[in-house]
Amino acid sequence: MQGREISETEIDQWVKEAEAGYDVEELKSRMGRPARGAEASQVIPVRLTAEELAGVMARAEREHLNRSEAIRAALAAWSHAA
Repeated sequence: MQGREISETEIDQWVKEAEAGYDVEELKSRMGRPARGAEASQVIPVRLTAEELAGVMARAEREHLNRSEAIRAALAAWSHAA
């Protein structure tokens, strides 16, 4: 089992918050991932072989990046070379 037991005090606090109302605009601003630019980013599915993915992950590890950051860095280098 994961998680933790919730106390009556926590529930009471949440009820008070809900009854007081929430600032919808503030809640909206905290939803989702932070924006990467002025416009919404697009998710593009890409199929990679195991060998290609291993290469991406090795490079990402060497450069202390996550997989998405490594792929974006490779795309940026390619687009600047054109």
